[in-house]
Amino acid sequence: MISKPKFKIGRRLGAGVYDKCQTPKFSASSGKFAGLGARRPKALSEYGAQLIEKQKVRFSYGITERQLSNYVEKASHLKGVGTAEKFFEELESRLDNVVYRMGLAPSRRAARQMVSHGHFIVNNHKITIPSFEVKAGDVVKIREGSKSKKIFDNLIEKLKEYNSPSWLSFDPNKMEGNILAKPKNVETFLDLNAVLEFYSR
Repeated sequence: MISKPKFKIGRRLGAGVYDKCQTPKFSASSGKFAGLGARRPKALSEYGAQLIEKQKVRFSYGITERQLSNYVEKASHLKGVGTAEKFFEELESRLDNVVYRMGLAPSRRAARQMVSHGHFIVNNHKITIPSFEVKAGDVVKIREGSKSKKIFDNLIEKLKEYNSPSWLSFDPNKMEGNILAKPKNVETFLDLNAVLEFYSR
């Protein structure tokens, strides 16, 4: 069940922000509030629209304002690649996001908690920092002592119908995954260019 704060954020920023908002039930319940004594919303200014996009990214990835601004700054100073593309790579390369994208956690928030609890090994080193940056060629494994944990029960069955992004692979039999390439931006919910424009002001 989605909490009231998340429900409000989901209504304001869009269902794509949280996994639990991406359901017909949420759409139906949020629709009940449309037009109930509310004034017609004012048209957003350019700044307002960019602010909304910034908040979408922040809540979607579960990061702080400082972390987000740091990712933008880093992407803006790198040469040889599009800034929005590099920005996306920075966000997607977080270990908690990779765990989520591999289908090992139902949400990024759950993935963040799993990483913090030390359930994963990256290149033979236990990592407990959700923001840890993985790179192409890295190997992410479920820690030996964590394989019997309830959160990994029936993993093979759970992943049968799950398709991870093309830049990732995960073998449930070995309980390990590989970073095959740099993340490719297939996200249609987020307008990263608007976020970059917000911070360029």
